[in-house]
Amino acid sequence: MTTWKITWLGHSGFRIETSGQVLLIDPWLRGNPSFDESRFDEAVAGATHILLSHGHDDHASSAKEIAEKTGATVIGIYDMISFLGIDGAVGMNKGGTVDLGADGGAVAATLVHAVHSSSTMVDGKPVYLGGEGGWMIESGGETLYFMGDTDVFADMEILEDLHHPVIGIVTIGGHFTMGARRAAYACKKFFDFAAVIPCHYGTFPLLAQSADDFAAEMSGVRVEAPAVMETIEL
Repeated sequence: MTTWKITWLGHSGFRIETSGQVLLIDPWLRGNPSFDESRFDEAVAGATHILLSHGHDDHASSAKEIAEKTGATVIGIYDMISFLGIDGAVGMNKGGTVDLGADGGAVAATLVHAVHSSSTMVDGKPVYLGGEGGWMIESGGETLYFMGDTDVFADMEILEDLHHPVIGIVTIGGHFTMGARRAAYACKKFFDFAAVIPCHYGTFPLLAQSADDFAAEMSGVRVEAPAVMETIEL
C-alpha cells in the first residue's frame, strides 16, 4: 500500500513524500502571507522535484530559489520552463509523463488539463507562459490528482477513466478558481476519492477564509484540511 506524507505549505503549495521522493508542488514560499518564512529550510529540505502547474507568481515565483538551494529538478509546461531559465529544468506539455523515481519509475507525474490562465508580469504587462495544468502523480500503483487552479470541466470524466485517482487536492477559494460548491461538484461528479485536501483559500481577503463550506458540501467523503506546515499521512 502506498504511503503519502502530505504537508500543506499554504495557498496551493504542497510537500509530498512518497516512494522515496520529495515533491514540492507550486511551492510559493516568499511573499506568501500564509507561510512563515522562518520555516523555509524545513519546507524544502530534501526536495527531489518541483512540479509547477502554471506560471502565476503565487505558484512559480519561488521555484528557482528552491531549485538552486536543493538541487531539485523543476518540471512544468515547456513555455514557462523556457521563460524561467532554471538550470536542469524539464519542459513538457499536457498528456506527457515523466518518471521521477531514482530507479526510473517508482513515481511518475503526468501533466493534465486545467481551466485557468498562465502568465507573469513584465514591465507592468502580462506575459503568456503556456497553458495551465494539473498533475496526476502515480506512486506504488496509486494516483494523487493535484487539480491546479481550475474551474470544473467535463473532461474530468476522462481523467478519472485514465487515472482513477484516490486522493484529490482541489482549489476551493473562489474568485480565481472554483469555490466550495463547484469544487465539491467536481469531486463528487467525476471522481471516487478516498480523501480530498482543499487548497487555495485563506490567503487573500478575496478568497474563502476556511474550508468549512467545502467540507459541508462534501458530506460523506473524507476531507482533510491541515494547518499550514502540518503533515498528514494517507
